Amino acid sequence: MATVVVAAMLVGTATMAGASSPSPRALAPSKVPVPTVEGPIRGPGTPSIIASSFSLTKVGYSAQEYFISGSATSYRAVAAPPANGRWKVTAASKAKYKTRILVYRPSDPKRFNGTVIVEWLNVSAGSDTGPDWIGDHTELIKQGFAWVGVSAQALGVNGGSSVLGLGTSGLKGSNPPRYATLHHPGDAYSYDIFSQAAQAIWHPRHLSVLGGLKPKALIADGESQSAFFLTTYIDALAPAAHVFNGYMIHSRWSGGASLTGALALGTVEPFRTDLGRPVMAFETETDLTMGYVRDRQPDTTSFRDWEVAGTAHADDYTASVGLSDTGKPGAAEAILTHDSPFTAFGCTTALNSGPQHWVLDAAISDLNRWVRTGTAPPHAPRLDLVAGATPTIKRDALGNALGGIRTPELDVPTAVLSGDAPAGSSLTCKLFGSTVPFTTATLTSLYPTHAAYVTKFDQAAGRAVKAGFLLPADATQIEAAAAGSNTP
Repeated sequence: MATVVVAAMLVGTATMAGASSPSPRALAPSKVPVPTVEGPIRGPGTPSIIASSFSLTKVGYSAQEYFISGSATSYRAVAAPPANGRWKVTAASKAKYKTRILVYRPSDPKRFNGTVIVEWLNVSAGSDTGPDWIGDHTELIKQGFAWVGVSAQALGVNGGSSVLGLGTSGLKGSNPPRYATLHHPGDAYSYDIFSQAAQAIWHPRHLSVLGGLKPKALIADGESQSAFFLTTYIDALAPAAHVFNGYMIHSRWSGGASLTGALALGTVEPFRTDLGRPVMAFETETDLTMGYVRDRQPDTTSFRDWEVAGTAHADDYTASVGLSDTGKPGAAEAILTHDSPFTAFGCTTALNSGPQHWVLDAAISDLNRWVRTGTAPPHAPRLDLVAGATPTIKRDALGNALGGIRTPELDVPTAVLSGDAPAGSSLTCKLFGSTVPFTTATLTSLYPTHAAYVTKFDQAAGRAVKAGFLLPADATQIEAAAAGSNTP
């Protein structure tokens, strides 16, 4: 399972639950069609998805799959995209489609906090993957979110060759008896299909995909390739669609995707800032050096950019821990250094074991509060860069990044946690960054005793909580892991 996930990644905890929780500012009326919904799909087999490896019933959640179908619209630009991201588009053509959505929700309606995370499933490895469900599901479950994964792109449905050059059969080939009736007309239609999936959530006709739960807010979410598509969705389609209350763009590089569905990496595509809806960009060290630096833009009343030191585009949590993490103590091993490289992909250093997972918890919690109450997340310091034709991350004497969101793993380090991999590494290894443990001599010079290490770590965790980039419950968990370690 970890091997598949590696390929696929080319890519305050107060719960607002129940009827008394606040509602966001109302969306304008939408003209996006409401699709036909079929389900829940009972079989044969089970839903095809790379997400959690454990049964959601263990954490009080249910998992159901539905098919949605209708007529989707493609779009074309009226003029060249302007420098401010405010695209003007018009309808181009229509095509019939039938795809699937996967719904995870609290089994007890009283636990539902009213917000649905709608994730544009990642298809970089040719198989539908929910990278942000993997990375953030423990917090989503804790706070009672519903999550809907949308098979928005053709590759995940019809099969073909992924951006990694990996052949895939897609849903239709993975389980023909279950998915034979699905049909995707191409990624030019993916934007409207994603909007229609949101309409299926908002406007149940004869069938509620949330099992009768009443949503108060929908947050669109995408990581890596999906983030590129969502960038274009925000700039070109969101102003007229009016189906999402906020947007989480995770690990985007420069550019986005074209309206025909081709990736447009290397171009400059800022987020438009006139939506009046929260947009949050969450970036790792890898993402900055892979091009996001060209698309950096200032925070505004509706935009936040969080850049996290010591993180990689994908990491050890995504590849292993996150698949089986049920939220119980033990997952805080993400603060520990691993000394086994991913040799299956030719990596020569251990995967990044940095703090992305923990900061992502704070990000989704803050974004939800922003959407629901209007209280914006804190402004975050940007990562420090060394200027040049190819910008690099500025590092301290130990090798760790300077600037950016700080965590105890970076301010009280036991290793070099980097979004980079050694020169000559494969693209996959580069995306997973690296962890290079300090020598015993270095550790001893930094922390003469274990008690000294724990004291510094706890102080750094407290600073991160106070700054708003680490949730108190997560701080408690990683502090316990630090206390239980053998450092130095």
